[in-house]
Order: sequence, then C-alpha cells, then structure tokens
Amino acid sequence: MGRIKTQFIKRLGKELMNTHKDQLKETFEENKPLVKQLLTEPSKKIRNVVAGYVTKLKKKSE
Repeated sequence: MGRIKTQFIKRLGKELMNTHKDQLKETFEENKPLVKQLLTEPSKKIRNVVAGYVTKLKKKSE
C-alpha cells in the first residue's frame, strides 16, 4: 500500500492533468522539471509528490 495523498496534492495534480495533459510524460524524472515550471514556487517535497501523483494519473489514463 502506498501513502495517502492529501486533497491539496490531488487538486494540484488534477489541475495539471486537465490543463497540461499533452506536456506530461509517463516517467517521474521527466515530470519533475515540468511540475517545477508549472507550479509557482513549490517546495522540493511538494514538487516530488505532485510529480509522482501526476505520473500515476498519466499511466492510469493510458
């Protein structure tokens, strides 16, 4: 079982998926710099958690 994501992380991830779905990739390493660009001043931890969640959503959708 994985960690439970907070509503804040889920909201950010879903917003990024809705607005930038074509830019996001299926690997965590490629999503990290994209998430850093798209979010305004995220901390390192928030960036990594959102990038992981977006990667999970991207893999699930395809």
